[in-house]
Amino acid sequence: MKSYLLPLTSYLKSYLLALTSYFLCLSVSAQSPSSVFTTHKDIGNPAIKGSMQYREADQSYQLTAGGYNIWFGRDEFHYAFRKISGDFILTANFKLVAQGVDPHRKTGWMVRAGEGEDAAHMTATVHGDGMVALQWRRMRGAHMRDPQDEIFTKKTATEIIQLERVGKTFIMRVANPGEPLQEVGRTDEIDMPDTALAGIFLSSHNPEVKEEAIAWNVRIEKTVPDNYNGYRDGILGSRLETIDIASGIRRIIYEDKGRFEAPNWMKDGKRLLYNQGGAIYTIPVAGGSPEKLNTGNATRNNNDHVISPDGKWLAISSHRDGMTGGGSTIYYLPITGGEPTLVTDSTPSYLHGWSPDGKQLVYTAQRLQSSEAYNIYRIPLKGGKEVQLTHLKKGLADGPEYAPDGKWIYYNSTVSGNMQLWRMKPDGSGSEQLTFDEYNNWFAHPSPDNKWIVFLSFPNTVSATDHPFYKRVLLRLMPVSGGAPRVIAYLFGGQGTINTPSWSPDSKQVSFVSNSKAID
Repeated sequence: MKSYLLPLTSYLKSYLLALTSYFLCLSVSAQSPSSVFTTHKDIGNPAIKGSMQYREADQSYQLTAGGYNIWFGRDEFHYAFRKISGDFILTANFKLVAQGVDPHRKTGWMVRAGEGEDAAHMTATVHGDGMVALQWRRMRGAHMRDPQDEIFTKKTATEIIQLERVGKTFIMRVANPGEPLQEVGRTDEIDMPDTALAGIFLSSHNPEVKEEAIAWNVRIEKTVPDNYNGYRDGILGSRLETIDIASGIRRIIYEDKGRFEAPNWMKDGKRLLYNQGGAIYTIPVAGGSPEKLNTGNATRNNNDHVISPDGKWLAISSHRDGMTGGGSTIYYLPITGGEPTLVTDSTPSYLHGWSPDGKQLVYTAQRLQSSEAYNIYRIPLKGGKEVQLTHLKKGLADGPEYAPDGKWIYYNSTVSGNMQLWRMKPDGSGSEQLTFDEYNNWFAHPSPDNKWIVFLSFPNTVSATDHPFYKRVLLRLMPVSGGAPRVIAYLFGGQGTINTPSWSPDSKQVSFVSNSKAID
């Protein structure tokens, strides 16, 4: 199978050019309330004072700092932080600006027991010379030791740094754009209270020099245990995000303590549509207040909803009481709202795609008279018999979505063992497997220009037939005809993150949902 994916080095060059252009277009503004950090200050009284500025346009942070070092028995640096309790994941992209003076200037994530210059801390850092390390002070006033209080990796100059806390254990992972995260190391050799400070930092490693760093895609996610069940144990908060594919810049446009899911990008490019609490809402891409869409008597809508190719109609899946398998039923209604028209009488039916000519819908359904498996079906919008396109006797085929030219239906299936991406002709023939890796891959969404597929990847510790809430998942991108996928986002999410089509009409952005417990 021919691959059109650029070599990683070429991709990185394109990425860096796009990223540089993106940042050059931005102006710096004062810190705004939307900053994830509540405080920024110098630690250790450095001779040169530091600063932090928050850029609203791309939700990035510009740090300046002096400071002799973060080492031995005391530290000097600038710190943007907030208090946080329990388990969490800290993830961001970091860049040290310009060549710098000292090769050991450093930036990254820090979790700290307090604001004192000699406080215990855990630091995931990249240095000016490219050195990447997990470094720590075991307890207040202790001298940091080389090499006992650090873990190095042979990988250098990484842009993406993640620091996770699970109980007493801290785990550092790193990557460059397009790569999966790779673990640097983990340790529990530190006296860190349950409630600590977490944030980004910069130290120039020279008391007479001021250095600069930028951090973007900054995310603090409070996590839950692996055995947590969102249906049984309660819901977490939700973030509605967009990502610019060329630059990799993510923006949070809306947050809620409740659960919302599955954004669709509306055809005018100006609004997103999502579901929450059985209702459908729209919200401006630029941010603002959600508006509830009138869906008539369909008031138990789930996360399977798709906008018609001409932008005039919305097809939904909504539950009916007393029906088989929970009663998920497909309807359609005007995009401006109104009473829905029934499409599927048999249940359960979960909508995923609309044919380019607007005449057919594709969905996954269980028909017990055929088998216990979920298979993919097609049905005329205006009425007619459903046509079965896959014929599994066990397992699952899900997430069907037409290519923009109508030549293929993309879907995910367990037919080969793990959940992998496939495509088939619109009549169900000519199936081809597209992914062959260790992940469980779900919900292939082809871009409107028919060049790319974005999809969701679960770790193989999750059952192949399950796509649960609140897991460490990846958004990945690959050519429509197959090839090596590259990672575009690391997040805490899963069910509801990207169930239905979410590309912007110009194929430049994707919308999705991430999750986190409320931060104290």
